[in-house]
Amino acid sequence: MSPLDTPYTLAALALCLGFALGWAHFASLRRVTGLYLDGGAPWRALALQLGRLALLAAGLLGLALLGALPLLAGTLGLLLARQVVLRRARKAP
Repeated sequence: MSPLDTPYTLAALALCLGFALGWAHFASLRRVTGLYLDGGAPWRALALQLGRLALLAAGLLGLALLGALPLLAGTLGLLLARQVVLRRARKAP
């Protein structure tokens, strides 16, 4: 049995993946909002929005296929990334 086969190692990797997915998802939300509010090309904002959601859905689906523990760990990573991005956005001028 290799170290990657243990459920806790898989959960730790899922936590990191969830954090990365969450960081990309919530950090790109500012860009999507800016595109909507600036009155630019709406197709660009819509494409980025759909891409964000598709990437998040694919990541969570992949974690769900690995089992409940990786899915929960990935979701925890997603929520942690949300807190980090929100905290940084509040500090920004």
